[in-house]
Amino acid sequence: MNTKLLKWAFILSLITIIYNLIEGMVSTLFGASDETLALFGFGVDSFAEVLSGVGIAHMIIRMKKGKVEKHDSFEVTALRITGIALYLLAAGLVVGAVLSFSYQTEPVTTTAGIIIASLSILTMYFLYTEKLKVGRKLKSEPIISDAKCTKTCFYLSFILLGSSLLYEFFHVPYIDGIGGLGIAWYAWKEGKESMEKANTKKLSCGDDCC
Repeated sequence: MNTKLLKWAFILSLITIIYNLIEGMVSTLFGASDETLALFGFGVDSFAEVLSGVGIAHMIIRMKKGKVEKHDSFEVTALRITGIALYLLAAGLVVGAVLSFSYQTEPVTTTAGIIIASLSILTMYFLYTEKLKVGRKLKSEPIISDAKCTKTCFYLSFILLGSSLLYEFFHVPYIDGIGGLGIAWYAWKEGKESMEKANTKKLSCGDDCC
């Protein structure tokens, strides 16, 4: 395989890990302080993406040494931990949304959510397009699969941005809880995909990856 392209793919995986780690810390911090369920859930999902990203980086290192046909034990473990974490996140967000609806709680502000979501949209679009280009040039299903999963993070950012904008400017009731449920649905879907990959050890996924 082209070593230059693999090096760029590895750099992209490191950017994904570092960005999601910072995004996770900032999002959970502001999500808790501003009492916004959608932002907090978005942050926890970012931490789960860090675990997934570590597995991808490990896989690319293996690809530099030769052809990779299946996930190894390290990657399978990372996928299973990611899957379990995402299932727990989905369940927690559903419970949180129900409590939010029951007690009619609303965020203090969603300004942080607007800023974080906007930055995430730009970053995830860049990562998605670059990973897709590298994957296609290398004819690598694993890298293309990773690009599709990054695209899902791109969609999640729009859910957060939409719910944050609607509350901040129009104070739409329950919109933060609804946004949390939207993130919970994607988290469950991502978790299912991670567990399926871990069980089958397959490197690729379908068009609806993650």
